[in-house]
Amino acid sequence: MTGGTVLLALHYQNEVLHPDGRIRLGVAEGSDRRGAVIAAAERLLAGARRAGVPIVHVRIAFPAGHAGVRTNAPIFRNVVAAGAMEEGSWGVGWHAGLEPLAGEAVVTHNRVNAFFDSPLESVLRDLGATRLVMAGVATNSVVEHSARHGADMGYEVVVAADACSAARQDVHDAALFNIALIGDVATVDSLFPPEAA
Repeated sequence: MTGGTVLLALHYQNEVLHPDGRIRLGVAEGSDRRGAVIAAAERLLAGARRAGVPIVHVRIAFPAGHAGVRTNAPIFRNVVAAGAMEEGSWGVGWHAGLEPLAGEAVVTHNRVNAFFDSPLESVLRDLGATRLVMAGVATNSVVEHSARHGADMGYEVVVAADACSAARQDVHDAALFNIALIGDVATVDSLFPPEAA
């Protein structure tokens, strides 16, 4: 792993990963892929920590009662209608096993692109980031939008595909196809090889 690499762990939150979550954009209800994505995310975080790669955990959260949330797009209208992702709720909490450790950065945002109107750019600058390893939920939403933005900012972008998910496989695959135009698509184990047994 080169110096300047930072891992962006995007939306590993209860509302999008837990079976009781209300947001189905990243993992379809009853999906048999949920466990594999969570396991890959756990390996990704563990691998980055072993390699000494800084991790920035990115969460989405809205004010209580969704006060001031801009509902110009269907995705935000749906979140408000579901009463989801309110600050302080179970849904915005980290999925078990994917929580930040002490000293790891946490950034909160409230649009699709993790960079938009958030402190993410400043946090990455402070970390000396030049290369972003990214993964999260959903592939076609926060991951793709943020990867595009990061590439436009001049970062080298790599997406750990198996630690990402979309509600449908074809949508996940299409997002990765698009991401491959502006960055690299890899697997968790190729980025952070497992420790020898």
